[in-house]
Amino acid sequence: MSVTSPSRVAALPTAGRDPFFDNAKFLAITLVVSGHLIEDLRDVAVAHAAYFFVYLFHMPLFIVLSGYLSRNFTFSSGKARKLISTLAVPYVIFELVYSLPRLILYGKLDISLLDPYYLTWFLMSLFLWRLSTPVWQQLRWPLVVAVGISLLSGMSRLPDELSMNRTLGLLPFYVLGLMLRPEHFELLRRPKVRIAGALTLVAGAALALAVHASVKTEWIRWRHANDAIGVDDLTGSLFRLGMLVAGALLVAAFLAVTPSRGTWYSGLGAATMYAYLLHGLVVKVAERFYGDWARTVPGVVAVALLGVGLAALLCTPPVRALTRWAVEPRMNWAFTRLRRPAR
Repeated sequence: MSVTSPSRVAALPTAGRDPFFDNAKFLAITLVVSGHLIEDLRDVAVAHAAYFFVYLFHMPLFIVLSGYLSRNFTFSSGKARKLISTLAVPYVIFELVYSLPRLILYGKLDISLLDPYYLTWFLMSLFLWRLSTPVWQQLRWPLVVAVGISLLSGMSRLPDELSMNRTLGLLPFYVLGLMLRPEHFELLRRPKVRIAGALTLVAGAALALAVHASVKTEWIRWRHANDAIGVDDLTGSLFRLGMLVAGALLVAAFLAVTPSRGTWYSGLGAATMYAYLLHGLVVKVAERFYGDWARTVPGVVAVALLGVGLAALLCTPPVRALTRWAVEPRMNWAFTRLRRPAR
């Protein structure tokens, strides 16, 4: 019987999983981590352009995939318990964890479970989106309704509680994921579509380099209403609609160039929530040690590459074993025993 090394185990795709989605999730989390690491270096033009380009589609990509993988969500006991243990409880834990750097560095302790801080907004929004899944599956034109809600949300200054601006603004990407079927992803794997996807990403990066300085960063963060960004509702709605279309197009292009076969990082892609929730702690520390070396083009490239390595490291089995209590807590002790359906 052959023995597989721990590093090899990390690369093996989990049985029963499609490596395409794990590959996409891992590549996406590298963009998230690298994007956060270079966020404080945006006074360098290349860093600002890369940040702008990545933020156009990296979270929409995660949200589309989350929607697709949530198509079978129901309010059954098992699904509800998983929702609590994988989203609600980690949200509370990391709201507390991310309050510690503020306490240590700034002497400020500010905890509000209804107002997500830093990275935790995604857990809050995904929790609410997933709860709404059965509603969208009953509508005849769910994507049209979701886009309408997204545009209307930009016309009002919504409260920060429940991350309402992002939850409603990015809602169309989740609903789009719910509407997708396996044949749509098969279409993206065709050779001509892959070539078109690669060209689209290159064109998008070139366009981002050309316009990033003239477009307000808040448009790609989905955090504020139109008037808070300084535009009227008509202009803001057109801009939001353009961001939705651009995001969906870049998500499709990114998925088109994603490998569909098993790769060295397929197994890591099954644990991207670890990298997402943990990397913020590293980012907050790293930002305090950036020197002049980092504020150069080679420095930005080096920091971005470090982000790729950090993302991979945080998805490895040793890190997962040490932090599973926070990211994937075992909550069986908190639930009543599941009842078997009567025959």
